Amino acid sequence: MSSRRQERRLAIEILFQADVTGTDGRSVLAGWIESGRQVSAFARELVEGVTDHLTELDATIGAHSEGWTVERMASVDRTVLRAAAYELAFDRAVPVGVAIDEAVRAAKDLSTDDSGRFVNGVLGKIASELDPGATGSGLGPDEVESGNG
Repeated sequence: MSSRRQERRLAIEILFQADVTGTDGRSVLAGWIESGRQVSAFARELVEGVTDHLTELDATIGAHSEGWTVERMASVDRTVLRAAAYELAFDRAVPVGVAIDEAVRAAKDLSTDDSGRFVNGVLGKIASELDPGATGSGLGPDEVESGNG
């Protein structure tokens, strides 16, 4: 992998496979590695982080996507949102603007232009709830409901 964008896309592919097959993300990741596919440390960390925080991420995404449940979203949109929401909430090394821009670009490339706008709106709402001085502790259910993230 030569760029973070490519590494992020690889993580999205793995997470997408996990989503559509109903398989744990770590199991899909292990299968990719066992088959000899190169998976960067960044992609592994993203897959593992999303997998570890899936329930919390889905609650956060659902709370910020007016008129849509996470289950009703297209799988690729849901996967892109999960990866970006993880970066926003837990990986403070990734600037907010970069996480959102990369997610919007991925949604447009992998889904539709409408998906790009949808992803941008949901992530913008999530980002506005985050405390810029936080240390990457994420959004807990209390923060999602009260808006004190």
